[in-house]
Amino acid sequence: MILEETAALYNTYFGKAYCANSLEILQLIPDNSIDLIFTSPPFALTRKKAYDNMEPEKYQKWFEPFAIEFYRILKDSGSLVLHLGGSWVKGKPIKTLYNYKILIYLCENLHFNLAQDFFWYNKAKLPGPAQWVNVKRIRVKDAVEPIWWLSKTTWPKANNKNILKEYSDEMKKLLSDPTYYKPNVIRPSEHRISKHFYKNNGGAIPPNIFNFSNTDSQSNYMRKCRENEIIPHPARFPIELPLFFIQFLTIKGDLVLDPFAGSNTTGEAAEKLERKWISIEISQDYLEASKYRFHL
Repeated sequence: MILEETAALYNTYFGKAYCANSLEILQLIPDNSIDLIFTSPPFALTRKKAYDNMEPEKYQKWFEPFAIEFYRILKDSGSLVLHLGGSWVKGKPIKTLYNYKILIYLCENLHFNLAQDFFWYNKAKLPGPAQWVNVKRIRVKDAVEPIWWLSKTTWPKANNKNILKEYSDEMKKLLSDPTYYKPNVIRPSEHRISKHFYKNNGGAIPPNIFNFSNTDSQSNYMRKCRENEIIPHPARFPIELPLFFIQFLTIKGDLVLDPFAGSNTTGEAAEKLERKWISIEISQDYLEASKYRFHL
């Protein structure tokens, strides 16, 4: 069987959502056909979640078959963006290394390149782990999660002109008044501002740190879940994350894949940006509810 002959749970104008074990669908996808894989697999947590998660000690063995398929189906110009947060050792105030072991495996065993690392600061995240942060007071709130941008080659498709941010007031003042800084003067940081610094490039290049709160409550997805007494997926990431990477690493008409789709935030982002997409989720309840993202 090929992917085109496999029934999707639902279709949109740009994408298809499959309810299945990801490996079953990944194996039907042709070699070198995906432009971007953006995904957030279940984290390896000591505390079991409703969406299921693997123990840290077993995580790499579980993840390896997926990773091998990722490398096979990704174009040479494509990218794998992996959001994989850390976890704590059960009963001890120290963190596991499971997610870093995954990164090393991807780069050393499969020969992915780490194009760049990103960090998502979720300022609305609750203090945790409670035992070490709230009770014993020996750790601080764990609110930053890594996101790794990996590629098969050293020159994947990317264009930061697509993700420029509005200039700061300070930069706007500099651009409007060339005398604000004297060019070619060494600053206290030992950086030298050249005359080219005064060129208006249409916006500021964003940093590799995201400051998004995961507090969505008014989207159509959340509203429809409440109206229909459906429990939303408990581990959603903000849509700003896939929007950023899809704009940065793809162009219109490219194909985006999320093999651990959850509530299909990635599919919604790809649809908004007119990219073709494939999403795979093993839970039919979560995938059925994700239809609310598309007004189906």
